Amino acid sequence: MHILIVEDDRTIASGLQYSLEQEQFTTTLCHNVADATRLIEQQLHSIDLCLFDLSLPDGSGYDLCRLVKQKQDIPVIFLTAFDDEVNVVMGLDMGADDYITKPFRVRELISRIHSVLRRYHKQASSPILTIGSVEINTQDAKVNKNGSEILLTALEYRLLLIFGKHTGQVLSRAQLLDQIWDVGGDFVNDNTLTVYIKRLREKLEDDPQRPTLIKTVRGIGYKVER
Repeated sequence: MHILIVEDDRTIASGLQYSLEQEQFTTTLCHNVADATRLIEQQLHSIDLCLFDLSLPDGSGYDLCRLVKQKQDIPVIFLTAFDDEVNVVMGLDMGADDYITKPFRVRELISRIHSVLRRYHKQASSPILTIGSVEINTQDAKVNKNGSEILLTALEYRLLLIFGKHTGQVLSRAQLLDQIWDVGGDFVNDNTLTVYIKRLREKLEDDPQRPTLIKTVRGIGYKVER
């Protein structure tokens, strides 16, 4: 697996590169947006995951994430010194798959990397997505819980499918709205999203008042456990 690291702090960058290579990852290191942009334009096909520092001397990791996601669906993890909701939500809305706040333990970062890569591999290799006791058969567009089929509307199914493809990842409300907008000709706004989350919980949760499948992350959005 080939990881692109973009980090301007050379001490942190060298430590990351050494630690990841000890885990048998191949790495490429850039220290600014300009060099990373050139590499993404020329070699993105060879990259499996990107680690982007948010604050760079000539721009932002946001710019690099936007560029990557426009070109190819590969995972992006942000390295950030800012653990506040605005920065987290902005990154998630851009399509980032995870973030980790500095200072962090290298073992935690490596665990996050393996988790994100497993999720992408699972999406590519299996037509079945699982959320707890719920199975989503993406080939037949059917949903089962404990062996019994659950009937969903087109928009409910689309919303659940998004959650199923991003288990373990926090999804902001704006990110969800962007992906389900006008499915089947339905108008979807923030209030509508709240209603559909409620309906999904009523159909899938053992206790909709105490959800364990679709959890609310206060101030940010929702998270579905693996």
